[in-house]
Amino acid sequence: MSSSSSSRVGLRFFQNFRAAFQSSNNSHSHFRRQGFFRARRFQSTDAGASAHEQQHQSTFQRLWNSPVGIKTVHFWAPVMKWCLVITGISDFARPAEKLSLTQNAALMATGAIWTRWCCIIKPRNLLLAAVNFFLGCVGVVQVSRIFMYRRSLKGTTTTTTTTEEAATDIAIATEAKDVAEGVASKVESVVKTS
Repeated sequence: MSSSSSSRVGLRFFQNFRAAFQSSNNSHSHFRRQGFFRARRFQSTDAGASAHEQQHQSTFQRLWNSPVGIKTVHFWAPVMKWCLVITGISDFARPAEKLSLTQNAALMATGAIWTRWCCIIKPRNLLLAAVNFFLGCVGVVQVSRIFMYRRSLKGTTTTTTTTEEAATDIAIATEAKDVAEGVASKVESVVKTS
């Protein structure tokens, strides 16, 4: 906004204010007749609109004029945050050993803290509370998967390691035996032909 247009707004406000007080009838009804209180340009919401006017608004108009409506950041921030929830849900298909405990713990804590905060702040933003609740749920599921995976590793570490090592040793010995028999047969065939 340029300085000339802001000075015009200030000038209009001052002129309306002076005209209202210079008239002979200084009662509040005079202000209402002149439209003084309705002419304020600095209101961000329709706080001056009557309940009757709000009832006749369409659903789109109520959504548009709401303090958490489409034209505010209070609507678009939760819409964009759903991408985090969808990404977390897509990570359900990943193996637990490839998940980050710190990242998912942060998502869980963020979801829990901001869900509570969204119900306290003004304007109360239930759309943001919903997305944070689901973000916390995704974090809880992923952290649970990580802990269950790590617990299963602790219980089977010694038996799995020895079983896997024994199977690997047997496979190597069998392969070495086959290679040795193949080399021995080739040496015998070379010795017989010479």
